Amino acid sequence: MKITCSLFAALLFFIACSSPEKYDVLIKNGQIVDGSGSDSFIGDIGIRADTVAAIGDLSGAKAKSEIDATGLVVAPGFINMLSWATESLIEDGRSQSDIRQGVTLEVFGEGWSMGPLSEEMKVDEEKSQGDIKFPVSWTSLSEYLDFLVEKGVSTNVASFVGATTVRIHELGYEDRAPTVEEIESMKSLVKQAMEEGALGVGSSLIYAPAFYASTEELIELCKVAAAYDGMYISHMRSEGGRLLESMDELIRIADEAKIRAEIYHLKESGKANWGKYDAVVSKIDSARSAGLHITTDMYNYVAGATGLDAAMPPWVQEGGYDKWAERLQDPAIRKKVLEEMKTPTDEWESLMQAVEGPEKMILVGFKNDSLKYLTGNTLAEVAELRNLSPEETAMDLVIQDGSRVGTIYFLMSEENVKKQIALPYMSFGSDAGSYSIEGVFLKSSYHPRAFGNFARILGKYVREEKVISLEEAIYKLTTLPATNLKIKKRGALKEGYFADLAIFDPNKIQDHATFEEPMQYATGMVHVFVNGTPVLKDGEHTGALPGQVVRGPGYKE
Repeated sequence: MKITCSLFAALLFFIACSSPEKYDVLIKNGQIVDGSGSDSFIGDIGIRADTVAAIGDLSGAKAKSEIDATGLVVAPGFINMLSWATESLIEDGRSQSDIRQGVTLEVFGEGWSMGPLSEEMKVDEEKSQGDIKFPVSWTSLSEYLDFLVEKGVSTNVASFVGATTVRIHELGYEDRAPTVEEIESMKSLVKQAMEEGALGVGSSLIYAPAFYASTEELIELCKVAAAYDGMYISHMRSEGGRLLESMDELIRIADEAKIRAEIYHLKESGKANWGKYDAVVSKIDSARSAGLHITTDMYNYVAGATGLDAAMPPWVQEGGYDKWAERLQDPAIRKKVLEEMKTPTDEWESLMQAVEGPEKMILVGFKNDSLKYLTGNTLAEVAELRNLSPEETAMDLVIQDGSRVGTIYFLMSEENVKKQIALPYMSFGSDAGSYSIEGVFLKSSYHPRAFGNFARILGKYVREEKVISLEEAIYKLTTLPATNLKIKKRGALKEGYFADLAIFDPNKIQDHATFEEPMQYATGMVHVFVNGTPVLKDGEHTGALPGQVVRGPGYKE
């Protein structure tokens, strides 16, 4: 009997050892571009649960489901370094326009973050909502991210804590320096956010009230983030007339706070500044050579998008929207604002002065239904319709709409866009929400970057124009940003890493969104996995919502 049992046990051991490896998903014969920048290779990937379990020749392996990726590129899921999907994901967690481009991680926090919020800030947030309406049920940034995941999102989510947010929390919209007590409270808010998993501190310094913050204030906040190995990331005070001086400020903050720093959506804004490209690169390279960790990101278009607030002086916006709109209705103040909007200056960043005329400003985001018929018109066209100057028209629209009015500004040169894409420290962000072409999203228009930014890299700039190689593009979409952010086990195809994958046809990946017709999904992305779950299958969304919160290096459970 003992011999029989021993033989049976040995037989079971032999069968176990010789049986094929089993996976939940087996991706076969794909062109694997692992994110490292190394040459691609043909191979297989085995996924078990939410993890990449094996990479290589997995011939003979078994799986619950198999994908034949012959002729397709298999890459890590893409990281959107600047996402404004904070509200669109509340409305529709499928993140359609980004998922269909291979984005598996949305990174929020350009100056404003969805926490920490005071009770007054919650009221203001609900009051300012446009087409998308929701109760603000959270207080901290971490609670907001958990709220998204509990509600259900297809992508992973992460965020910086906004320097603007903590300033409003303590000072409101006042144009003054914080007191000693207030700066300590702001630092405590950053500390809490870092321990809850924020990636660092984000700023957006052309906008009120962020404009009112001193360099020293930002350094103090960044010192807190640096203690948790976080990053400082900034929409600098100027991307045009004082671009180089603004870079000096960012570099000083990085140096004095001893923090990694990144420039949001690097650009040379306005034709008069296009020639500054070489000086910009020289300044970054010099700082990097001196030992500072300076990186950049960008969107791949010649136009940016923000609001009409970027056409008006920050002083008139002190106190928030209500005070701003009230001042614009005062004849004496209105006259002064009109004069400043027309007068070139280095005192503040005017995007209206940076464009070559109001015909280069497209109005795309109205809150008031009675004004939505103007969507897609240029400011010049609306001004002509109303028989007013463009400046007066802009002021009136802000008053009438109850918002800053979303606006596209044509600012950059295509030549500089291409040169920036090739920079070794450049990653990519849409600077936009992630939308569906249905429901409430049809009430507004958008910058095409919301639908095409990542596919555009792979189609236009890799395949068609060969600005960079496929391997380099994937590195800049995945491993580079993940490394900069100190994110663990994401941004690369490695055994033991989370199974966030983008599988696409390199001959067909293509953006279709245009400024005239932006709401067109990109095509050529075939399959997307988030945490091992198929979210896009054969080019169609599965409806799965497996996204998780991705937390920064300072996270304490």
